[in-house]
Amino acid sequence: MARKNQKAPWEEEEEIIWVSKTELKRDMEELQKLGEELVGLKPSVLEKFPIPEDLAHAISDAQRFKNEARRRQLQYIGKVMRNIDIEPLQAALDKYRNKHSQASAELHKLEQLRDSVVEQGDVAINQVLDLYPSADRQQLRQLARQANKEKKQSKPPRAYREIFQILKALHEGS
Repeated sequence: MARKNQKAPWEEEEEIIWVSKTELKRDMEELQKLGEELVGLKPSVLEKFPIPEDLAHAISDAQRFKNEARRRQLQYIGKVMRNIDIEPLQAALDKYRNKHSQASAELHKLEQLRDSVVEQGDVAINQVLDLYPSADRQQLRQLARQANKEKKQSKPPRAYREIFQILKALHEGS
């Protein structure tokens, strides 16, 4: 009679993958950080994410809590996240972050374009007209002159801001 804890020689042995306690803790902390990022988002943004109902409820609770209760709730969120597939959640969060950074980059480009319109005048205005044919050359020239005048007289930069608003409207319209 064979012993219970021994396998027959013809049976394949299962490969055992050992995971260290440190690695388990690291994984749990990553899930907790992901949960903390989700808690930091607005509810209107979270609605677009593929979040299971129990996790969504835990996140909404964590958004209401403060101090120690919040910390414990974040740990609970990490625990809930261990039992779900976080790939779609991570992908949605990455997409949201990328969208935000793209919008910031576009605004920075428009700011640089505005600065060049104010500093270079007609040369930069021609570049704006190449990018946005529907732009009004005369209006941009007037605002550029007015922005330079305001800058010299140390007045509030009203025309400077108005140029940016025009460029932003042109960009959104195209």
